[in-house]
Amino acid sequence: MAGNGGDAAGSSGGRAITVVLADDHAVVRSALRRLLDDEPDIEVVAEAGDAESAIRYSNGHRPSVLILDIHMPGGSGLTAIPEIRRQSPETQIVMLTMQDETASARQALQAGVLGYILKEAASDELVKAVRLAAEGKTYLQPELGARLAAEPETGDPDDLSEREVEVLRLIALGHTNNEIAKSLYLSVRTVESHRAHIQQKLNVTSRSDLVKYAIDRGLIET
Repeated sequence: MAGNGGDAAGSSGGRAITVVLADDHAVVRSALRRLLDDEPDIEVVAEAGDAESAIRYSNGHRPSVLILDIHMPGGSGLTAIPEIRRQSPETQIVMLTMQDETASARQALQAGVLGYILKEAASDELVKAVRLAAEGKTYLQPELGARLAAEPETGDPDDLSEREVEVLRLIALGHTNNEIAKSLYLSVRTVESHRAHIQQKLNVTSRSDLVKYAIDRGLIET
């Protein structure tokens, strides 16, 4: 287990690879911490339970790697990436998520993420992704990487997925997140995540901007 002094020899120039864990489930963080602390060259220096804390701890600790979940209280992990990269540009990011949509993976990679791992993946894949990210190298879970390579980058000019277009249309029609979740058989958190992705892709912050976009694109009738 890496000590607090960070003297463990590893792949990052003889120093421990320092890691901040960001996941809203304490049980998941605990399991990840045990996994990583068992590696002699990796040291977990902090844990965050929401997006705001992930930003704050990344800035405070300047870790080698931030392991970041997509679904986080206080905002999507994806929307937190620009601020994390601004405050701690030397920190590399590995996304660990249950979201296996290629659109989310592609968006994360475009935002500068070096690793994208599904929570169902084997533990050794996460360790490998952390080590590669610390070296500035990319790692995708093989199955997801194959799907990304096979899928052309098609769809809406602003890269909205079909599901995001559905969510956007319902937002523009005045439905609440709860109503959208029931209509599309999704969880409220998933709807919130889709909404955050849409706002990031379209570079808008207000519902009125989303309504205007939907009208301009003919997604709703006026």
